[in-house]
Amino acid sequence: MMKTTRMIWSGLVFAALALASANAALPDSVGGRPVVSLAPLVEAASPAVVNIRVSQTVSRSNPFGDDAFRRFFGIPDMPRGHQEVASAGSGVIVDAEQGYILTNHHVVGDADTIQISLIDGEILDAEIVGSDPATDIAVIKVEADGLTDMPIGNSEGARVGDFVIAIGNPFGLGHTVTSGIISALGRTGISRDGYEDFIQTDASINPGNSGGALVNMKGELIGINSAIISRSGGNVGIGFAVPTEIASSIMRQILEFGEIRRGLLGVNIQTIDSETAEALEADVDSGALITNIVPKSAAEDAGLEVGDIIVEVNGKKVDDASELRNTIGLMRSGDEVDVKYVRNSRTRSTKALLGQAQSQQLTGADIHPGLEGAVFAEASTTSDDGVEVAEVAPGSPAAQRGLRPGDIITAVNRNRVRNLPDLESIAESNRILFLLVQRGDRSLMLQIR
Repeated sequence: MMKTTRMIWSGLVFAALALASANAALPDSVGGRPVVSLAPLVEAASPAVVNIRVSQTVSRSNPFGDDAFRRFFGIPDMPRGHQEVASAGSGVIVDAEQGYILTNHHVVGDADTIQISLIDGEILDAEIVGSDPATDIAVIKVEADGLTDMPIGNSEGARVGDFVIAIGNPFGLGHTVTSGIISALGRTGISRDGYEDFIQTDASINPGNSGGALVNMKGELIGINSAIISRSGGNVGIGFAVPTEIASSIMRQILEFGEIRRGLLGVNIQTIDSETAEALEADVDSGALITNIVPKSAAEDAGLEVGDIIVEVNGKKVDDASELRNTIGLMRSGDEVDVKYVRNSRTRSTKALLGQAQSQQLTGADIHPGLEGAVFAEASTTSDDGVEVAEVAPGSPAAQRGLRPGDIITAVNRNRVRNLPDLESIAESNRILFLLVQRGDRSLMLQIR
C-alpha cells in the first residue's frame, strides 16, 4: 500500500512539474482566447518592426605610427584614408501616417546613410529626426504609404514574470522572433554613460536586435531592445530594453522641440553612506547629500539647502547620488517633482519645478588631439559647474588615456572648468593637459598629451 501511495504521489509531482513547465513556456490565453501558438500575436506585430542598415565613412590611420618607424621594423604600408563601413540594427514603426520609427541612438547616431527594409522586403531610405545618446533613443523617418505601426503600451504597468516577445534583426539575419519573460525592472548601471531604467528580459537578444521591439501579450510595444550582458557577444539570457515610458518622452521632445529638454534640479551632490551619515549625525542609511546649490535654480526656489540629504523623489527612494542624477535626468524641464529630504534629523518635503539642462556638446577632436573620440557636454543635469564626458569611442585616444562616459571634468591644469568654453580655451593653448575628473564619489587626475 505504501509503495502504491508513493508511486501515485510521484506521478502527481511529475504531472505538476510538467504542467508548471508548460505554463512557463506559454500563457493560457491572449485577449480572452485560448492560446495554442504565439503566431497570431507575431503576425500582427511583425510588420511594424523594420531592419535597419546604416553606412558611415570612417578614417583609417596607420596603427604602426610614422614612416621611419615602419621602415625600421620592416612593416609594410597600410592603407590610409577613408573607408565605408556598414552595420545592421532594428527599429519599430510607431506612427505609420508620419513614418516615424523608434530605434537606438547607437544604431543610427553616426550614420551617413540609413535604409530600412520592411517585412515584405521593400527597402526605403530614412533620415534621422533626432537622437539622444544619454537614453540611447533615436527617431528616424521614412516617406511611404501603407505602413503598419505598433501600438505603444504602458511600460509602467509591466511586472516581473510577464511574458514578452522580442522582434528584431539579429546578426543581420532578418526578422526573428524570440520569447521569454520580464526578469527584472528598473535596472541601472549597465552603460555607465547615460540615464537608465531598463527592463531586463531573458528573451534572446543578440547583436542586430538593437532598436527592435519588446512586445507584451497584447501586441503592444513596451520597450526598445538596447543592450545585453555577454562575454561572447551572444545571448546569455540577460537583455535590456528602454521602457516605452522613456522612449515616448524622448520622441515627444524631439518632435515638439527638435531637441531634448532634460530636467535640471541645480545641485551638486554626493552619495551618503552609513559612515558619512554618522559623521553628520543624520538618521539615514542612504541618499544624496547636497554639497552645492546653483543660484536661481529649481533647488533654490524649492527651499533646499546645502547639507540637506535627498532621500525620495516622487515617492521613489534615492539610494545614492547616481540614482538621483538618473531620476532627474529622465524627467523633462517644467516637470514638478516631490522631493523628500532630511535636514537636522527631521524629514521634510518640498516641490521643485525642474529647469532645463543645457544640450550643447563639443567633440574632443575640436578641442585637443589627445581628446579625440570623446564628446563633451555641459554637466548641468545636477549643476552648471563642470563638463561631462557624454561619449567615448572604444579604442580612441580619449579612451586610451582613461576617460570614461559619465566623468565630470572640474579643472584643467589647475584652472577651474565651469563649462565648455572654459575647457576649450584652456585646452587649445596647452599641449599637455592635466584633467581633474570627478568619477562617482572619487576624484582623479588624468594626463592628456
